[in-house]
Amino acid sequence: MAMSLKYAVVERERRYLLASMPAGTQEMRVILDRYVVGTRLRLREVRSRDGSVLRKLNHKVRLGDGPAEVASTSCYLDDDEWTLLQSLPAYELTKHRHTVRRDGLVVVDQHVDGSLIAEVDDGDGPPGVVPDWLDVVEDVSDDEAWTGAALAARLGRMSAAPG
Repeated sequence: MAMSLKYAVVERERRYLLASMPAGTQEMRVILDRYVVGTRLRLREVRSRDGSVLRKLNHKVRLGDGPAEVASTSCYLDDDEWTLLQSLPAYELTKHRHTVRRDGLVVVDQHVDGSLIAEVDDGDGPPGVVPDWLDVVEDVSDDEAWTGAALAARLGRMSAAPG
């Protein structure tokens, strides 16, 4: 069956394990990701410092052999939809997302084990230069262990009900 990407956004992200948080973070949000078991679906709740909450359902489809290029389709959820979908069995992971705007946009996710993963989005262009102000330990762009679903399975918890 052919897959339509009509509503999808293609994400081309490079991920880097960092030794330290870069200076100049301008924004921080708390993200709860729930990777629904046996599917390509992710429920995401984003809480900003101002108290606002954004909830969405994502469907992610890989466009190649690895995790570096995916087609992502999102729809935004109201409270009732979120409550209903939260009952699905999922691996759950909470992280703090820090945004840095310096020579482009970089987000750094701080996980519960202290690991820091920077994401650099290449958009439609070829991969750019890694910002020299990132304290890179390793390029983990093609490493399955550093995908969101794998981190949720390793660092998070299995949940079948709201946590």
